[in-house]
Amino acid sequence: MAANDHLYNCYSPPEMEFVRGEGAYLYTEDGDKYLDFIAGIAVNGLGHGHPAMVKAVKEQAEKLWHLSNMFRTKGQYTLSEKYCAATFADKVFFTNSGAEAVECAIKTARRCQFVEGHEDRFEILTLQGAFHGRTMATINAGGNPKYLEGFGPAMPGFTSLPFGDLEIIKESISDKTAAILLEPVQGEGGVRALDTKFLKDVRDLCDEHGLLLIYDEVQCGAGRTGKLFAHQWANGNADPDIMAVAKGMGGGFPMGACLATERAAAGMVVGTHGSTYGGNPMAMAAANAAFDELTKPELMDNVNKMSNFLMQQFEGLKQAHPEVVEDVRGKGLLCGMKLKKKALDVRNLARTHNLLVGNAGDNVLRMAPPLIISEDHVREAIAILDQVFTEAKAMDDFDG
Repeated sequence: MAANDHLYNCYSPPEMEFVRGEGAYLYTEDGDKYLDFIAGIAVNGLGHGHPAMVKAVKEQAEKLWHLSNMFRTKGQYTLSEKYCAATFADKVFFTNSGAEAVECAIKTARRCQFVEGHEDRFEILTLQGAFHGRTMATINAGGNPKYLEGFGPAMPGFTSLPFGDLEIIKESISDKTAAILLEPVQGEGGVRALDTKFLKDVRDLCDEHGLLLIYDEVQCGAGRTGKLFAHQWANGNADPDIMAVAKGMGGGFPMGACLATERAAAGMVVGTHGSTYGGNPMAMAAANAAFDELTKPELMDNVNKMSNFLMQQFEGLKQAHPEVVEDVRGKGLLCGMKLKKKALDVRNLARTHNLLVGNAGDNVLRMAPPLIISEDHVREAIAILDQVFTEAKAMDDFDG
């Protein structure tokens, strides 16, 4: 099928079109089968066509699709109770996407400082390599020049600092600082994980200076690292005040949420924020089903088992292909390899071998497979990558 000339040219998808998904595989109309190791960029954590997800959406579709937040939606109350019971949070605001969840988090932090009498505290400190979304505020929070180009002057109130440098964060805190915003594991920035000690130290800094700590777990949450949320590896010693989630928390259905403590959310009263579609009955049905699956111990056991096995296999590829692989990185099933060849080209070559992977900053081949993968899936992916790397190192066009 020819490309649709009426769509914005913001994407350049390949020619194949997928019409069906099952578990860890996608199928084209011609019946070609692809192993999906990117999962809609960490969205389809339960794989394609998960029975619990299909059942929940089908049942809700026959009842009620939309109300708006003018009226009560039972699914919101049910899911918010689950979120608060499983995390640091006391309050939840439902959104349609991760970018909206981060926008809500920024507003929540600034509003908290405002109602506590600190009107001049509006600045958000962020880390270089971050990706927080594509809205005007979130591209400024991310600070990536590529995403800012052509959209006018930089928006005040965001300061992007070197990744993982605690001393520079300390030096950058001023009487205008409201919060620190970071991803416990950067996805777009090159699959880089912050260690739990760093998270604890930033938590202490926020407490010392009266700042709000915001986590963006849009990509690294939803069980992707082997716990429901990545920061939970710190065992409660690095909990945030505010957290944005989305992607896998909807299991493939568009939804997001901003979670906050009672203190952080105190200023978010009637009239301060809103969403027409956020928390709609269809999204809540899907997200409640996804939450119930994601919190099953056996699923997290599988994530930890498969991630360990996958990382071992990555190390094997690094030894077998030193001309291609420079480094292995990531946490859980948000992982990848920094390459010496062009990661984008390697990603495209893998697709010709029926393996779907992604690429990220710092020339990283990124993988975020469904959390339900087995050892057989990993072996299949590694065998393909072994062949792809062999081909890539023989081609000059792939030089990084």
